Amino acid sequence: MTSAAAQPFESVPLTTERTRIRIPAIHRSQTKRPPRVQDAMDFWQFAGAAANVAMQLARPGVGNGVADSRVESGALLVHPWKRLRTTASYLAVALLGSPGEKTEFREAVNVAHRQVRSEPGAAVKYNAFDRNLQLWVAACLFIGFEDSYQMLHGKMNPEQAEEFYRTSSTLGTTLQVPEDMWPATRAEFDVYWNLACEQAVLDDKVKAYVDDLLHLRMIHWYLRVVFGGLLRFLTAGFLAPHFREQMGIAWTATDQRRFENLFLFVGFVNRFVPKFLRFAPTHFMMRDVRRRIRKHKPLI
Repeated sequence: MTSAAAQPFESVPLTTERTRIRIPAIHRSQTKRPPRVQDAMDFWQFAGAAANVAMQLARPGVGNGVADSRVESGALLVHPWKRLRTTASYLAVALLGSPGEKTEFREAVNVAHRQVRSEPGAAVKYNAFDRNLQLWVAACLFIGFEDSYQMLHGKMNPEQAEEFYRTSSTLGTTLQVPEDMWPATRAEFDVYWNLACEQAVLDDKVKAYVDDLLHLRMIHWYLRVVFGGLLRFLTAGFLAPHFREQMGIAWTATDQRRFENLFLFVGFVNRFVPKFLRFAPTHFMMRDVRRRIRKHKPLI
């Protein structure tokens, strides 16, 4: 089965300026060797996590599949911390795991995905095994890694961007996306991304689901009071104009300056945070996955 868009494509083709966030051309220290997507796996990647989920859900087949899912044990709005652990574990395995670990995690995800498919007569057809939908999710994950890395380390030149992209295909191939579906070059990825974003059209049901996510309605009220405003600001900042408009999020030039200044400061501070601390959450998740595999415990 393949997905179907809930609404027609926009009449004007989208461009990269509309589908990507603006990365300020500010020089920051880059690594001496070409950067890899694994270099973006420090704890700052979580700053744009909610924006990335919102982008994934904007594709009707993904959004309706998540909103209608019968797999309550992994539902984001029911078990948010478990879902966060599962997603973080997947990213760690996809980028750091061995072939055997990738296979183990794929099989665990497949068990849940078998239950995610549209009912007969549904307005939006979807199936969690749809490779086109999985490619979209993987592409969103790549965008999240690339954006967060550049906001912290500075805009990559074309050679650096190509090497960074070259190391990212396992974000999709760890599940059902075959290697030949992943765009071969960074330029080809941009073509795919702009065309795929034309299908990212939120319907009312998914928009309500995303609104619950962005307002943290799945966690205790006191956490919402402390973190709600910051989360919404970071989420809006990590969304491209196309997605902000889909979600009805206002964003001004002043907001953009505040967002860029925040990451100018964070990027500076980041230079003095030991690498083992910045990457500790990812390595913890990888150790947890290996422990679960060794003890035959559920991975998701």
